Amino acid sequence: MNWWKNPKYADYDAVICDGAVRSGKTLSMSLGFVFWASSVFDGGAFAVCGKTVTSLRRNVITPLIPILKEYGFTCIEKLSRNYIDITFIGKTNRFYLFGGKDEGSASLIQGITLSGVFLDEVALMPRSFVEQALARCSVNDSKMWFNCNPDNPNHWFYNEWIKKSEEKHALYVHFTMDDNPSLSEKLKNRYRRLYSGTFYERFVLGKWTASEGVVYPMFSRENHVFSGEVECERFVISCDYGTVNPSSFGLWGLSDNIWYRIKEYYYSSRKEGVSRTDEEHYSALEELAGNYNISRVIVDPSAASFIECIRRHGKFRVVKANNDVITGIRHVSTALKQNRLRFHESCRDIIREFSLYRWNEKSGADAPAKENDHAMDDMRYFVTDMIGSQGDDNFFALSVSR
Repeated sequence: MNWWKNPKYADYDAVICDGAVRSGKTLSMSLGFVFWASSVFDGGAFAVCGKTVTSLRRNVITPLIPILKEYGFTCIEKLSRNYIDITFIGKTNRFYLFGGKDEGSASLIQGITLSGVFLDEVALMPRSFVEQALARCSVNDSKMWFNCNPDNPNHWFYNEWIKKSEEKHALYVHFTMDDNPSLSEKLKNRYRRLYSGTFYERFVLGKWTASEGVVYPMFSRENHVFSGEVECERFVISCDYGTVNPSSFGLWGLSDNIWYRIKEYYYSSRKEGVSRTDEEHYSALEELAGNYNISRVIVDPSAASFIECIRRHGKFRVVKANNDVITGIRHVSTALKQNRLRFHESCRDIIREFSLYRWNEKSGADAPAKENDHAMDDMRYFVTDMIGSQGDDNFFALSVSR
């Protein structure tokens, strides 16, 4: 929090903190950023950036403000205008909140002159937004603060900033869970159990690791496949729709906080030699639903005509799936690790795909190979939706967020 006071680093232009989840990066950096700004500037403008303004408020601003007030800071927040005026010992500075979710976000920060910028989860932001934010820091003595969890070692931020930290005149600090004094060994062990494979190496060990091998190495027939019947109190159907590619629908039932894939529909026009229309797929959807009371049907967002077909019939509530692939894979991985997903032995296609669904090691970035992924996609749509803000908040016993 006070690195900028150390004579050894006082003339550095930036600080970069990366490492494990729950290691204290965000809290220590956000406090340090405000302490530095309030000590060096009066009347300055600063930017605090996250993936979205909503996530920034939740992860950074909400926990930060009460602590600042305990230290004697006065914080006046203008929610509608996305800025906070912070006063300490007679000095007042303004902190603007920005979201860097896509390439178009760079235009939001253009034109402003900044005395400093703090980029939370910088690895999740597009390079154009980050570089535009850095270009705004044109005031003398301005500094740049970066914070992130590790990603793929081909990521531009890892190669341009972390590997070149000395060249960039930036202090690089790596965090582990042991750096957070509030985490007990019991909680650390819970996080170690929560992840496996690539996500374990990144989020627990804090390594910039390439994705390789099967996407879900934690899946096992012994733990995740069941036979017989289960009494469920809630039912959902998820759909990955294809014309040339296979269509995969899954019927899920909730029982004792575990979601069971009870039945599935899987149709490959290439294998069968005959394509099916939207109406034919809809008939299969109704057959899959049977007499169950389906609370929602979650559909591939690109399947516009099939979504309209379902709506036209007026029988099911249809919602478009969130197609953020990597976030969805992480959610599914967590659900499998927690044994919150089970698959009936009759669901042969999704069980088959688990052993074939692999990372694309030639892509140079996090991406699964686009094959043997149709049941995997409908499962991912289901899990992402049911743990989202409109889904079942009790799906996980432990949040996967940083």
